[in-house]
Order: sequence, then structure tokens, then C-alpha cells
Amino acid sequence: MERTLRGWPSFPRELPDFDIDASPAGPRELFLEWLDEAGEHVLAPHAVTLSTVDADGVPDARVVILKDVDGDTWAVATSSESPKGAQLAKNPFAALTFFWPGRGRQVRLRGSVGLADPEVSAADFTARPPASRVEAFIGRQSEVLEDPADLESAAEVARRWVEENPDVAPETWTRYLVTPSEVEFWQASHDRRHRRLRYRSENGIWRKERLWP
Repeated sequence: MERTLRGWPSFPRELPDFDIDASPAGPRELFLEWLDEAGEHVLAPHAVTLSTVDADGVPDARVVILKDVDGDTWAVATSSESPKGAQLAKNPFAALTFFWPGRGRQVRLRGSVGLADPEVSAADFTARPPASRVEAFIGRQSEVLEDPADLESAAEVARRWVEENPDVAPETWTRYLVTPSEVEFWQASHDRRHRRLRYRSENGIWRKERLWP
């Protein structure tokens, strides 16, 4: 059956304003403002698409959770043995994409990736809900699962370990810090004259550039 994709609405009738001329000197303040605003209207405003490149130069992407914005870094976390962890070890650059369709907004970042101090990564892990810690101790992320019973067995072993060692984090658990060289803010407009503002870092100074839609 032929499927048409043109009839679905993209954004709500009412969209927020974006006064580019009133934007701050750097992207952090504006991002946190947009994040807080999105949190009043949409689910999981801190969900972000993390894009990396594999050993063959092929892009890869998945949705993760933003952990923090501290200074000039945006933080996410995962096991260093996961596919994304292995990709970042070989090519420590990434892109982050936030999309809040309920507000007609997206934010795009590109930049280098560093590692948080081990104690920071460990604290990140122990702050996770129990089920999330169990999942991390199971490991083998993205490997082929031949029998679902194997997952249940591994989960039970991991659950007992987490209960007996509530303050222990895997050595592989890592908080990754993305330091963007570019941050773009995109506000949809029903007349298609979308407003786009890019912050670009030059020698540690943020330069603001308005972009064509």
C-alpha cells in the first residue's frame, strides 16, 4: 500500500518566539533556557541523539540522556566497551542533536569529546536507578542475543551483584564530555522562514552567525 508522509502535522499551531538579537553571548545560557522551556511541554527534553563515526568512517547514531551541562561541556555517559564508547576511543569527536517537535525547536552541537575524572564517572553510575545499574553490569551491549533466557539469567546475576555492591561502579562506566566548537539553535516557523542561530568558537571566543533557513 502506498504511504503518503505529507499529511502529518510537524509542529503545533502555536510556536514560541525566538529573538535572535536578544540572544546571549554564549550558547550555554540559551541552551539551558530552551531545555527548561521544553521540559514544561514535552517528555524527555534531555533525550539527545549522539552521533559518532565507526572505524570504517560510517556514521552511527543513537538516543541517550544528557547528564549535565557544566561550563563549556555537555555530558553523556555509557560503557567504554559499548559500540559508542569504542567509536569515541578511536575518533573522539561527536555530534549531539536535541529535537523538541512540541516546541518546533532543535539544537545541534559538534565538537571534541573528553573523559570525566574516574570518580565523576563512578558517581554518575551510582546515582542511576537500580534497574539501570543492573543493565550496565549485564554488559554485552549490542551483541547478538541468541536466546532471551540468556538475558534473564545474566540479569539475575547482575541484580544480585548490584544489591550486594550498591556503591561499586564498573571500571568501564564513563562520563563523556562534549566540548562543542559549534552550537546551532533552530526555531521552526509556519511560514518556513525558520530562524537559525549558530555559535562558532574561534580561539575560545563565541561568534554568533544568523543562518539562512
